[in-house]
Amino acid sequence: MTTQEPGFAPAKVNLTLHVTGRRPDGYHLLDSLVVFADVGDRLSVAPGDSLTVTGPFTTGVPTDDGNLVRRALAVVGQSRAVTLEKNLPHPAGIGGGSSDAAAVLRLVGAAPTDDQALALGADVPVCLRARAARMQGIGDRVTGLDLPPLHGVLVNPGVAVPTGAVFAGLSSTSHPGHVVFPDLSNTCDVLSWIAAQRNDLEASARAIAPVIGEVLDRIAATGASVSRMSGSGATCFGLYPSEARAAEAASRLDHPGWWVRPVRLT
Repeated sequence: MTTQEPGFAPAKVNLTLHVTGRRPDGYHLLDSLVVFADVGDRLSVAPGDSLTVTGPFTTGVPTDDGNLVRRALAVVGQSRAVTLEKNLPHPAGIGGGSSDAAAVLRLVGAAPTDDQALALGADVPVCLRARAARMQGIGDRVTGLDLPPLHGVLVNPGVAVPTGAVFAGLSSTSHPGHVVFPDLSNTCDVLSWIAAQRNDLEASARAIAPVIGEVLDRIAATGASVSRMSGSGATCFGLYPSEARAAEAASRLDHPGWWVRPVRLT
């Protein structure tokens, strides 16, 4: 299944996340390299006006107008009976709700305005693309990128990390962004460049949930080219030079209570 197929809501992975400033209204400015995995939630629609949630991660998912799926439909003036198969942990730093909203908009053939998409959430514009992109500003500036497919592992230790608390814990909100992007056609060069970048939210998230540090250490011990947290956590990822290496790492990272998936990232 491709990440752009209607009805599929892929996990969003922030390979880098630089916090470059904060606006007077409180919104943080970001510079992030975002890719999408071949694992995710699935949605289907039928005539009606309801939301039914199934799957392994139904707990805590609202079915009323607090759900981004219903909010997205309302924004474009449509109603549907939606079935959401929730396969991604949440909240987890992998854009589950935003990706669900983007997927339902694709399903009904709706094209929200830029302002409408951003009003739904900072990650919705990039999730509407559902392919590798550079995301800047408050999520309003999305530039598509051509990356070779990357192989990795996603690991979520089963803890929820409040996004607001993670941002509140930042020691600084003014870090440098990406000065220059390298030639992105060579996988080895891409991995080396990503390894030299950072997630500015990682230290704050680790202070709230120390298990994130344990996850990152275990990923690094598998020989990952990159070991980093995605978004505001708690999901972490490892990147590897081949699909076989990623699959081997996933088997080594198996742990009670942890969600572990080998992934292809595009």
